[in-house]
Amino acid sequence: MMEYSSQKNQGPLVVIVGPTAVGKSEIAIELALVLDGEVVTADSMQVYRGLDIGTAKPSLEERRGIPHHLIDICEP
Repeated sequence: MMEYSSQKNQGPLVVIVGPTAVGKSEIAIELALVLDGEVVTADSMQVYRGLDIGTAKPSLEERRGIPHHLIDICEP
């Protein structure tokens, strides 16, 4: 069993799912701004460095300083 630290007040866990190209990333960014949260991406292709166009990764500008996790972590 895993134990988690309660040092930081953790807000709700929001999970956004849906088909390709429906605006999930945009909604995730807006919610992260409102909830002072972070985005954890579970896209099977966004983990790869250099595959920016075909995977519709949010640009650095689109990320607006919100921490994003699991993007560009592996070589193709």
